[in-house]
Amino acid sequence: MTQERSLALRAIACLTVAAALVLAAVIGCHTPTGTPEDANKPRADVVRIDGLKQFGSLERPAVVYLHEKHTQALAKKGKDCATCHLPDQKYMSTKFMRLKDASKQQSMDIYHNNCTACHRQTAAAGEKAGPVACNECHVDKTIPSSWTAIDMDKSLHYRHVKAQENKCEVCHHQADPATKKLVYVKGKEDDCRYCHLDRTVDNVISMRLASHEQCIDCHRKRLAQNQDAGPAFCGGCHDAGLQAKIQKLKDVPRLMRGQPDVAIVQAVKSDGQKVEPFTRLSVVPFNHIGHETYNSTCRACHHASMEACGKCHTLQGSKDGKFVNLQTAMHHGSAKASCLGCHDGFQAEKRCAGCHASMARKDPPELAGCVSCHMPKPVAATPQTEPKVMAAMLLEARKPVTATYADEDIPETVEIKSLSKQYQLVKLPHRKIVQALAKNLKDNKLAGAFHRDPGTICQGCHHNSPIAKKPPACASCHGQPFDGRNLFKPGLQAAYHLQCMECHKDMGIEKPVATNCTGCHQEKL
Repeated sequence: MTQERSLALRAIACLTVAAALVLAAVIGCHTPTGTPEDANKPRADVVRIDGLKQFGSLERPAVVYLHEKHTQALAKKGKDCATCHLPDQKYMSTKFMRLKDASKQQSMDIYHNNCTACHRQTAAAGEKAGPVACNECHVDKTIPSSWTAIDMDKSLHYRHVKAQENKCEVCHHQADPATKKLVYVKGKEDDCRYCHLDRTVDNVISMRLASHEQCIDCHRKRLAQNQDAGPAFCGGCHDAGLQAKIQKLKDVPRLMRGQPDVAIVQAVKSDGQKVEPFTRLSVVPFNHIGHETYNSTCRACHHASMEACGKCHTLQGSKDGKFVNLQTAMHHGSAKASCLGCHDGFQAEKRCAGCHASMARKDPPELAGCVSCHMPKPVAATPQTEPKVMAAMLLEARKPVTATYADEDIPETVEIKSLSKQYQLVKLPHRKIVQALAKNLKDNKLAGAFHRDPGTICQGCHHNSPIAKKPPACASCHGQPFDGRNLFKPGLQAAYHLQCMECHKDMGIEKPVATNCTGCHQEKL
């Protein structure tokens, strides 16, 4: 029953790799979560025993099983996981009282004989026991679940590295096709999810099984030796409250995996014999070490392997990269693993959203916006210049823009009086607004890299005007009234309200709130 959730260790479905690995001391993670008697309280250990579906339709409702309720009962009798789970070669089996599924009848007999026998023995001893009748176990019911996914971030990974004294082979391995065994190859340590998927495929067990077998087994052995260890119960990994207590290191040493500090991102073409660089635009220098600090795991970018992006995402697209070519992989706006998609996510922050939320992305003539990433080779570079050296030269030459024009070049106030009929004219605190936007971006490295001019910040409002200290007034483009021949250009009143109100809403500005008319317009007497 490959897909079956066992009675003991399969309590947590789809465990993300290494997160169950919390080997270093985790405050409170050894305490089971939830109170067994409270049926309405969400729990992290709710398991549905429905693995017999692989043999056909279930004859009765699946059994709803509370894992930690049983582990608590066993612990009071001095028993542990070995009571229900058998050793399987290197690790403890995640199946209940068996190593494999021979038949439907065998699996049913194992559950029925062992579970009911334990319940009867417990009842005979005068203790509170579980049910023995069919209709008491097979009940169509729902118990609220508090199960929360957990991931192996850099902090957790470093704590494991330290606890294992830099012995990466304890966790990392790969299949050797020649010997058909798992081996460790130094420098080739990949994320577990690159091989262990959501389900078992071609004899490679699922991530859930791999995590429960290796991680929990390691935790149990360390606990037995009175060593600091991670959780061995469901709630320790998957209860949100206990997750919050896991120690987070503020400054995590850099994970050394042979990665470069800087690199050149460039497509290559090959005719099967010769490989050479190929690009229609200038090369892209990539600050790898700088990007590492913004992601909790390497999988944020290296989602399929730890190889360079162009290994899978080739010029034309390949099977390894799911036929997503390099250009699409880098520029896909809705994919978080894409450069453009990741950057767009930061634009949604309040300090940036005022300008970016209501502006459609567009590049000036001749794709000038592309030069923020695609930079021409430095004059000092030669055909023999190494890519890493060239990348360093280009990144050093890039001058971040984090400021705007001098105060004397920014009008202090702007009077909007063309629409003053019911209300008095609006005195827009223009300089104050520009200064506030500039202050928000002062320490923003992403904005510094992509705002190519001191006047870029002005484009948030003057979005269709050339960058200039004195851009045209809004009425230069937005007529009054609305021009029915141009449906995509609002009239002046709508343009003001859309721009100002949307900015206040997206940036969370409370004074005045976006819907407070008199916060901007004073009524005429």
